Amino acid sequence: MDSLFQYYKPVTGRQFVGRTTETRTLSNLLSQGAHVVIYEPPKTGLTSLVQQCFFNLKASGARFEPVQLSLLDVRSLSELTLRLAGNALGSAGSGPEDYALLAEDLLAGTHLVFDNKRYKTCGEVVSAGWTLDDGDLRAAFLLPWKIARKTGLRRYVVIDEFQNILLTEDGERACKLLEQVMKDLPAELIGCASYVLLGSQVNAMDGIFGIRHWFYGQVERLKVEPIDTKEIIDHVVKGFLTTGKVVDRDLVLGVCRLFRGNIWYINHFSSICDSLTRGYIMEQTLTDALSTLLAIHEPRFVATMNDLTTFQVQLLRAILEGQTRFSSSEVIRHYGLNSSANVRRLKDALCKKEIVTFAPDDTPVILDPLFEYWVRKYYFNLSFE
Repeated sequence: MDSLFQYYKPVTGRQFVGRTTETRTLSNLLSQGAHVVIYEPPKTGLTSLVQQCFFNLKASGARFEPVQLSLLDVRSLSELTLRLAGNALGSAGSGPEDYALLAEDLLAGTHLVFDNKRYKTCGEVVSAGWTLDDGDLRAAFLLPWKIARKTGLRRYVVIDEFQNILLTEDGERACKLLEQVMKDLPAELIGCASYVLLGSQVNAMDGIFGIRHWFYGQVERLKVEPIDTKEIIDHVVKGFLTTGKVVDRDLVLGVCRLFRGNIWYINHFSSICDSLTRGYIMEQTLTDALSTLLAIHEPRFVATMNDLTTFQVQLLRAILEGQTRFSSSEVIRHYGLNSSANVRRLKDALCKKEIVTFAPDDTPVILDPLFEYWVRKYYFNLSFE
């Protein structure tokens, strides 16, 4: 029997915890042909949310085909064009003959072609027949609609790590092209496809959709709320029971508070606990599991702190000590932050490094709960409540 504590892959069905409202909302938006953007801190469960939505849609009889790609390693617009076009075309065919016909039909007039030799050597469904340009990228963005129209099956295009589009040579241009494609969509293609844009760097994504207001009126922001604590506790208790173990619910409540409801960390932590004992899970087991989890992630946390300047470290300490009026003369003097102008630069730097984000009322939030615990207790030697 598979453990309920899955943390190394997206989950659906009985292993998916909570988020009933979000999955229902996403299903409704996609059914209406809307484009959706979702961005939360890493390991919030966005991929699982989308997969559970698809699971529910198929169970209800909806007919569609997902097109999924990640921009994690994409650093050029040519890579983006080829990956999107290839994945979209690949969702409609089952072999080189299909791909050749589809490319000839749907990519005519572009520099995008099906190259049988490239397909045989590296599995590339779409290749560049010449230097790619904006017209080719526009054609790639439009391709899911055309394929859906031709096959009669909707296409839901899931682009993971969408904020990495800004790491290409001209991410703004790419965003504007996609935005224009969405605006100028021919009437016969409306409703045939939807884009789901996912991001794990909340400040970079907010820069695209919140500050610059790109895609304004074209995409719907779906905010992912914390999973209900009772649902998480029920999930953990049930998970241990399936392997013959018992845990006190109050102990699990403390785990939920420590990880701020982050289900990925909680599943990883619970899986470690599950491996450490055969019977009743004592508090010492949880302590040992936390030490193990910290040992796994500590190199990453150390690298994060080593990447900060002294000023940035001091601002982070001020945040952990509950300061909010960072530009006040008292805080600047106490933490050696130099000036209010420097404070603004420091806040921007911590946001760009995706360590901290600021709520609309300017309240700071450290994005990673385990990093917050580690840096508070082991780096600054501060108390943890």
